[in-house]
Amino acid sequence: MAAPWNVVKVEVVGPLTLWVEHRDGVKGHVRFEASHLTGVFECLNDPVYFRQVGIAHGAVSWPNELPDLAPDAMHDEIAARGEWILN
Repeated sequence: MAAPWNVVKVEVVGPLTLWVEHRDGVKGHVRFEASHLTGVFECLNDPVYFRQVGIAHGAVSWPNELPDLAPDAMHDEIAARGEWILN
């Protein structure tokens, strides 16, 4: 059975901003601050690459082995605050 925090929908809604919906109905924004986009996440600065976002195994993901975003942490932050800001 899928976990309640599994992501079922993701879409780009602005620069470095996503809208996500979880299996249990929790939904909200995920925003990336420039300070978070270093190391392996630096490629997200490219708008073309950022728009390649998808879902893999219930997590927000991008191609080319970029680490997935933790859906459980995302779920908890969105449930509590309406958004998850990665900084």
